Amino acid sequence: MSYYSQYSQVFPPIYLSELQGQILTCPYFAVNNLNRDFVGTKGFSIVFRRSHIGKVQQRFPYLNPYLERVLQPECNAFYLNPLLLEQGSRVDPHIDRSLRSYCEAIAPPLCVSVLYVRIPADLEGGELVLRSSKRQVGQIRPHPNTLIFFQGDLTHAVNPVKSSGMRLSLVCEQYSLEEEQLQDIPEFRLESRAIKANSEKPQRQRRDRTS
Repeated sequence: MSYYSQYSQVFPPIYLSELQGQILTCPYFAVNNLNRDFVGTKGFSIVFRRSHIGKVQQRFPYLNPYLERVLQPECNAFYLNPLLLEQGSRVDPHIDRSLRSYCEAIAPPLCVSVLYVRIPADLEGGELVLRSSKRQVGQIRPHPNTLIFFQGDLTHAVNPVKSSGMRLSLVCEQYSLEEEQLQDIPEFRLESRAIKANSEKPQRQRRDRTS
């Protein structure tokens, strides 16, 4: 049984460079809004239904080639997030259910895709470890411009990064939901600690900034 698939040299190098620059300079990019399994990581998240892919393309045009290549036709809801790990960062074992905050009874995604955008040549640690029940079924050393698809019900983790440099990936949980569940999922929503921080600034500061 194949638990994951792997594809190399998926995009032109110039696109990977643009993708990296756009992600790192995005105003939503901040300390991660994900749960406590994501230790010392940064990023932001985009929740959307298939019906609103156009909204994502409009707000984040640099994601268009990625979306066209990665999104699976049988899926109708998505949780997409850039994920940056640096020295000391790690992701503890978990099964993805990031849409559970909107639909508590949701099953794991049909699949999860991971595009490695930037990986240091001398990276130590940072391997993606996949497990089915308690049995390890994969340990993937990341390489730039490599795309991974793995089963959404697998427990997975990222080993601690021991070296300097940025390990940047673009992750998408892809769900195939029943219509009743789908109605609980936002058509389009951004999740970011940067949004929360801006919304909590005193009103006077916000007025001064726009005056």
